[in-house]
Amino acid sequence: MAVRVLLIDDDTELCGLLDQFLRREGFEVTAAHDGPSGLDAARAGTADIVVLDIGLPKLDGFGVLRKLRETSRIPVLMLTARGEDIDRIVGLELGADDYLPKPFNPRELSARLRAILRRMEPREETRSERLEVNGVRLDPSSREVTLDGQKVELTTVEFDILQTMMQAAGRVLSRDVIMEALYQRKASPFDRAIDVHISHLRKKLETGRVLIRTVRGVGYQFCRNAQEAGE
Repeated sequence: MAVRVLLIDDDTELCGLLDQFLRREGFEVTAAHDGPSGLDAARAGTADIVVLDIGLPKLDGFGVLRKLRETSRIPVLMLTARGEDIDRIVGLELGADDYLPKPFNPRELSARLRAILRRMEPREETRSERLEVNGVRLDPSSREVTLDGQKVELTTVEFDILQTMMQAAGRVLSRDVIMEALYQRKASPFDRAIDVHISHLRKKLETGRVLIRTVRGVGYQFCRNAQEAGE
């Protein structure tokens, strides 16, 4: 069944061009051109993934994403202005899965969408392989995480980063390794996506003990015990 993409952008000409291109790529496409109607369409549950522009009338993209994340985990790719790092960081902070600066090549958009969707597909080899490290339990089948027996709510990308790190618990993973596992691309020098998502994971998981250690200039390590965490 074709993946259903919801475009939320007030540039109707761009939406028309993307509609034609994405349909040729095998996607189903619908569009909304202001914040409130886009939010309603995203909440309706008829889309599999959302492409969300920041500069929307009536309610901007940040407002749409903030309200959407109150009730939905649908994956969201934000369209940002080129060079506006703060927009990218704010979008990630609010729960965007990835971002793409304008102007962009439609093929890059298609590749980014497919990368996000691939992460959501259950992997056969890990369908029933539960991970449990340092009080954190992760179930790939149900995509649920508990900390000391208490359920923790994670976004799609936070879950995938945590799974990647727990599978390599005790080893230091570079930002490039994590980016390639999630997005099938290396991190650029100014790409803050991984850093922001790991910051979110720390806030949600670290209650009195260190679970994710930063190794300066190298990457991140999921700690198996207090000794690895340097406590």
